[in-house]
Amino acid sequence: MTSQTNENGFKPRVTLVDATMVVAGSMIGSGIFIVSAEITRSVGGAGWMLSMWLLAGLVTIIAAVSYGELAAMFPGAGGQYVYLREAYNSLIGFLYGWAFFTVIQTGTIAAVGVAFAKFTAYLIPAFSEKQILFALGSFQFSAAQLVAIITIVLLTYINSRGVENGVFLQTFLTSVKIISLIGLTIAGFIWGAKAEIWEQNWQNAWTLSNLTLDNGQLQQTALTGLAFWGAIAISMKGTLFSSDAWNSITSIAGEVKNPQRNIGLSLLLGTIIVTVVYMSTNVMYLAVVPLKEIAFAPNDRVGVVAADYIFGSGGTIAIAIMIMISTFGCNNGLILSGARVYYTMAKDGLFFKKAGTLNEKQVPAYSLWIQCAWASLLCLTGEYNRLLALVIFGVLLFYILTILGIYILRMKRPDMARPYKAFGYPFLPAIYVVVAATLAVLLLIFEAEYTLPGLGIILLGIPVYYFVLKRDAVR
Repeated sequence: MTSQTNENGFKPRVTLVDATMVVAGSMIGSGIFIVSAEITRSVGGAGWMLSMWLLAGLVTIIAAVSYGELAAMFPGAGGQYVYLREAYNSLIGFLYGWAFFTVIQTGTIAAVGVAFAKFTAYLIPAFSEKQILFALGSFQFSAAQLVAIITIVLLTYINSRGVENGVFLQTFLTSVKIISLIGLTIAGFIWGAKAEIWEQNWQNAWTLSNLTLDNGQLQQTALTGLAFWGAIAISMKGTLFSSDAWNSITSIAGEVKNPQRNIGLSLLLGTIIVTVVYMSTNVMYLAVVPLKEIAFAPNDRVGVVAADYIFGSGGTIAIAIMIMISTFGCNNGLILSGARVYYTMAKDGLFFKKAGTLNEKQVPAYSLWIQCAWASLLCLTGEYNRLLALVIFGVLLFYILTILGIYILRMKRPDMARPYKAFGYPFLPAIYVVVAATLAVLLLIFEAEYTLPGLGIILLGIPVYYFVLKRDAVR
């Protein structure tokens, strides 16, 4: 029996299990294998390192259970764009959509695609970034960029042939990578853990310090005052963005069965699963790898070092395969969800008109291919990682505005149906706003070279918005 088409033209086909896998799969990329190195260098102690991961997990869960109210109120495509538009106005919604398309989503897709290619090069060296296929002046096109673009095109094609294809792939890959991470963690505790390493790592667990190497010797510099807050900001930036994209399911809410119930529940389940997996993996790192080697792992690849301790030389191959699966699945979730935001913007007259149409499979194919084209172009620039750094402040800003939107909508539309209400309201959403706002301010202070230009990209959307309105008025 075929599902009925809803008012937006979408067919609700995504189950609760599938939705949970979209949440978890979009969150788990390569960060869990890498970020702990920078965090350990920044905070210096095992206790502080785990605290940064735990705090990020708790804050993400709070945001997820708060988002459930908005998802239940607006159970259609578009997610965060719709929430911002309804709570504030179309300009704020557009600024989010502008940043989302130009850098946030497409830049992430490009970066994750290249991360996939980098680890593929472990198995097939011909796919390395150093393998230049052709050069034109200062422009160089590497095999890694080609692999990244091919994967983006392939995943876009799969998703253009029906939401069932993308969701099935997401559920399968997310299951594989969660099982793989759990397997790696269990293997670490069984075969790699050593009591002396664990005890040594916890000797100065709560001494907050910056770690450096001087002629191979570990140097610790105590952190106080502003330096303390700077270390927290840098660490939380890494952990929060390793847990980002948790809200991706809200973008495809129009294709979820019983969205009023299942969106909020999938957000809760997905974020809890990932937080538990991340915490367990980091505890395993501390049981297997000396703190110095976590902090100064080659290219920050802590997962590779841990796998080498557990499995020997074959560990590198095992972890490369895990990261390939992880990044491939992460990109599938990003590509699947991102296109629905542009679709909804197009319906509002704020994006390319064709992006607001569905193909014969009831998916926004034009929106998918426009996203594919821009993400592929970002792969060619080689600047995608810098672009991502530029919008870190903006991502936090839009999260804050969205959570504040819960309070605003309670005042603006008190009689609107709320099948689910934010858990712990008004206190838990307020905690998220305070923590995220504090981090945003710290990033403005300590990483202004990224945050200020990133804010500039967002503000550039203001004249674009009024240009679009004027163009439509002339028509």
